[in-house]
Amino acid sequence: MNSVPTRHEFLYISANGKHLFYFITYLSLAIMAAQVLARSKLWMQGKPMAKPKEPQTLAGTIKTWIHHVLVYILAQKKVRGSRKTTGAPMHLLIFYGFLALTIGTTLLAINTYSPIKFHYGLYYEVYEMTLDVMGMAFVVGVSWALIRRFLSNQRQRPVMGHQWSDYWALLLLLVVAVTGYWLEAARISSTPWHDWNWVSPVGTSLGLLEGRFSPAMYRFAWWFHMSWIWVFFVTLPQMKLKHVLVAISTAAGAPEVEMGRLEPILMEEVEQTGKIGASEAADFDRWHLMSLDACMECGRCTEVCPAWNVGKKLNPQLIVQETRSALYTKASLAAKVTDEELWACTTCNACVEACPVLIRQVDFIVDMRRNLVAEGKLTGPATTMLRQMGSNRSAWGNATDREAWMQGHDVPLARDKKTFDVLFWVGCAGATDPAGIKTSQAVAFLLNKAKVDFACLGTEEACTGDPARRVGDEFMFQDLAGSNLETLKKYQFHSIVTACPHCLNTLKNEYPDFEDKLKVEHHTQMLARLANEGKIKRIEGQFTYHDPCYLARVNSESIAPRSLLNLPVIEPQNHGKKTLCCGAGGGRMWMEEDPGQRPAERRMEELLNTGSTQIALGCPFCKIMLETGVPADKSDQVRLVDLAVLMQESNGGME
Repeated sequence: MNSVPTRHEFLYISANGKHLFYFITYLSLAIMAAQVLARSKLWMQGKPMAKPKEPQTLAGTIKTWIHHVLVYILAQKKVRGSRKTTGAPMHLLIFYGFLALTIGTTLLAINTYSPIKFHYGLYYEVYEMTLDVMGMAFVVGVSWALIRRFLSNQRQRPVMGHQWSDYWALLLLLVVAVTGYWLEAARISSTPWHDWNWVSPVGTSLGLLEGRFSPAMYRFAWWFHMSWIWVFFVTLPQMKLKHVLVAISTAAGAPEVEMGRLEPILMEEVEQTGKIGASEAADFDRWHLMSLDACMECGRCTEVCPAWNVGKKLNPQLIVQETRSALYTKASLAAKVTDEELWACTTCNACVEACPVLIRQVDFIVDMRRNLVAEGKLTGPATTMLRQMGSNRSAWGNATDREAWMQGHDVPLARDKKTFDVLFWVGCAGATDPAGIKTSQAVAFLLNKAKVDFACLGTEEACTGDPARRVGDEFMFQDLAGSNLETLKKYQFHSIVTACPHCLNTLKNEYPDFEDKLKVEHHTQMLARLANEGKIKRIEGQFTYHDPCYLARVNSESIAPRSLLNLPVIEPQNHGKKTLCCGAGGGRMWMEEDPGQRPAERRMEELLNTGSTQIALGCPFCKIMLETGVPADKSDQVRLVDLAVLMQESNGGME
């Protein structure tokens, strides 16, 4: 067998040495398991996960788990799609290097303890070459992470984290990898030379540099390397490296819900607990609590946060860390997370979209907001918005004007038709805001031109409740949802179209929790279909398009709006799912913004950097906010206009 490529296991290690190795290895693994068990008991303090409306079979559940692990863990989908220019490749080197070393160690153990021996020949050569190369990728990745963390500037530090444990974790990984190469070099230099040694180029090169190793020196290198492995096992659950263990479980069991859906609160739950929302960590469900330990503190969530990027105190990564701290210490959430942080959130879900381990930061924030609202801790203009919704069923407060925009525009009413094909859901902005009214009139014009059988609810339509729900007034939302659903039952129609992405998200993703699923689409989706059928013309001219968060990111629609333009879109740096938030979501449109801390100004700057002053939109909220971000010296040059209005112009209508 000596002429066949292979290597001896437990080289120069005595029988007593093996026994000691097994004892310490099992002991360190037991200590690690005990720590994980202790953490799992903390997760179990949370509420049971809500049962899905359409539960899967066991086979379906297992299939979903496997799919999640393959896509989000093994394929690293979220990391590969990261906006970071350096963080993503660095993490991929660490992850795939660590994965290769783990698989290699497992295969070696199988060969050692199973009756079937396969660790020789071509398999051995491929094995050694793969581990040698991937081990170096791991060393490069960890070294890169250490240097990057050390050299990070003051703005990056709150995002990346700079606790002693951050450096210790990386140094530990580096020591384990480097001592592994040292051990490999010792093995090669302490045994007779073989031609196949070069399948381990790094280890062979080090062995030649170090010179001849005695068996005693090899044993020292072996025990030294194993000591660091045992330290790794024992300390793993105490460091952010624990996400290596936890992220697989959280990814597998991640709830199959739409990004834009919030879990409803049941009145029965309030009666049992005596509270609304979350005031302590145990008020979240078990999956959410487990996801806190899956956090690798990579900072991707904070990097993309619109509030953080304009200087506000909201740091999504810190929200996760402080919530986790509240779980461990049993402190109240109020003692860890400030009201100012919570109210700064636009619920744009950029953090959720960016998170490699599928943490739903917005769920945590809104549940804490719910508790603040229930405790009467919401103040300022947002309270006026809630009062208006409560009294007039409109975030704008003037529900009686919901039919004024229709005059002279041939808009049929549902109460007159009873049965029709498409219900045009106008929304509060579409019925009352001047720019929103122009969009509604344009949509009606285009539907009439395409001879679509449609109708509007008029004064029967109320706010969907989206602003109330995201501010934290859950039961006002549920009251409005119930009222609207009762109204919809009065009429027979096939689908709903709306020009507001927030209405789209609520009707499509949240109302089904209270009634059967509705078929809902954005007006750009319907207009794109009508244009493809040749019933209306596309838009002429060159434009930059701003993707609304609740359309492109939350509801995965960025193709239909672009298809309405005859010429290619002049794309800003961040577009599609990576769009920058205008700052209106989460009820922020009704809250005060300090000068210099407006996400709209940052987004407007990026849009204007394209060189275009013609900016097409697909959301009334975005138009309102972006108008405030236009520099004063360019107010006469920039045109912000909804795609429907542009199509109306291309089809012979007047703005």
